[in-house]
Amino acid sequence: MLEGLLAGKVALITGASAGLGKHFASVLSGAGARVVLAARRLEKLEETAEPIRKGGGQAFCVSLDVMESEQIPPAFDAAEEVFGTVNILINNSGIVIAGKYPEIPENDWDAIVGTNLKGAWMMAQEAARRMIVAETGGSIVNLASILAFRAQKALSTYSISKAAVAQMTRTMAAELAAHDIRVNAMAPGYIATDMNSDFLYSSRGQKMMAEVPLGRYGALEELDECLLMLSGDRSKYLTGAVIPIDGGHALSIRD
Repeated sequence: MLEGLLAGKVALITGASAGLGKHFASVLSGAGARVVLAARRLEKLEETAEPIRKGGGQAFCVSLDVMESEQIPPAFDAAEEVFGTVNILINNSGIVIAGKYPEIPENDWDAIVGTNLKGAWMMAQEAARRMIVAETGGSIVNLASILAFRAQKALSTYSISKAAVAQMTRTMAAELAAHDIRVNAMAPGYIATDMNSDFLYSSRGQKMMAEVPLGRYGALEELDECLLMLSGDRSKYLTGAVIPIDGGHALSIRD
């Protein structure tokens, strides 16, 4: 960990109550950022914040549903009142609802695309507007997925949403570069967490793992270096990138 790398930065992480978002909050705080933790359930966010504060970090929790546009400006207002302008946004909120095409309910489409794509778009828009007014520059990091590049049955809507996030990243980067705002995306492969390990290491999951050239799933910690690189100022010439972190899975060819 590069302690102090993000000193003076304010990072807002969506979906910070569990999984990748919870981990990202700890990593960014460990690098010196003041972190704003956003998700729908405040009590779960406080569970993320507690070890950060005990470790000497600064964390502020705000209830936010990224699908509700009217909740977004007040969340940024609250963050600014406590820490100042958000200059790192981690667009991590996302959901998966399995369903085989064409039998996918419209409500499922709306929920997945609304959270994974529209929610990220609205958050980035608000963050960028405020960075421009404050003339701070900054970094927006979107969460794409290996499924932006590969197809998997029963996850078509999720895959579509993440492919759109990848293209959204490129177009945002092109338009925001003039304001010293970089926009990049991480595209994780299958990362083992408390929530998915039972499936990933099941018999079906073992078959999926056989397609990964490195022969294993990833660990949360293997996302850290990319997260810090994209968030901090040492990569100020990098924008519009969508970076797979997947053990080569996106490159693999099925026999």
